[in-house]
Amino acid sequence: MLHFLLLPAIAKLGLAPLLVEEIARAVRPLLVGLAGVCAGLQVLVLIRAERLVSLWRDIRGQLLLTVLVMAASYFGVRHYWPGGGLWLMFSYLVMAFCGLLLVLQPVPGRGKRKAASFK
Repeated sequence: MLHFLLLPAIAKLGLAPLLVEEIARAVRPLLVGLAGVCAGLQVLVLIRAERLVSLWRDIRGQLLLTVLVMAASYFGVRHYWPGGGLWLMFSYLVMAFCGLLLVLQPVPGRGKRKAASFK
């Protein structure tokens, strides 16, 4: 998200388009790495709250695994296939879409607490 806010602001400052693209090339891998680390931490929280089976059965687990796979594929393609710009953008957009869907999901374990409080 920072990427979508930062680059248009830099472009409006009147900087050269090549400089803006160079900044984008430096910022994208950092954001993908941060998304991968955050997804890994969320996987650990989900496993602790809902057990290991929730990674496959719960939509949150599936989305987090998708983010981890897309982050790994981003760095793999970036390292081994320098001409794979379309795949890099695809994996970046899939991670953004999964992040949007994850924000809409309830907090793990919150439903159990509400059900227990009504008894």
